[in-house]
Amino acid sequence: MLDQLTGTDKGLVHALETVVVNTPFASFCGAQILNASPGSVELAIDVRPEIMNQHHGFVHGAVLGFVADSACAWAAGTLAGDVVTSEYKLHFLAPAVGQRILGRGKVIKASSKIVVTQADIVCVNKGSEKLVAVALATIVKV
Repeated sequence: MLDQLTGTDKGLVHALETVVVNTPFASFCGAQILNASPGSVELAIDVRPEIMNQHHGFVHGAVLGFVADSACAWAAGTLAGDVVTSEYKLHFLAPAVGQRILGRGKVIKASSKIVVTQADIVCVNKGSEKLVAVALATIVKV
């Protein structure tokens, strides 16, 4: 069922919430699906000490990689079904300092075998968003 105000497909959100529950690392990170529609996903994780870089006080790059990979793969999955990541490139732009990380993934191009996706990773700090990383990924249908 599509929410006409937000464009969110509640069936896709529910399907992705099931993925989170059945993926131990996604559950550990506390991934939450905020929005999903064909070709697009927004997920969030709340920042807590377990996901921080121990020396510098910002979110660990591996966690940003998880958010980027998940945003890209899950966006692809909304169109292609069962998928896996073939490769992704992640550009760190700024330290992730704040209370929440958002990953906004979207499909750029889908073919019969691969889906090219992009994700913006933002950090929310005191209500303001800052772009902290961008990713480009190739996702393959299983």
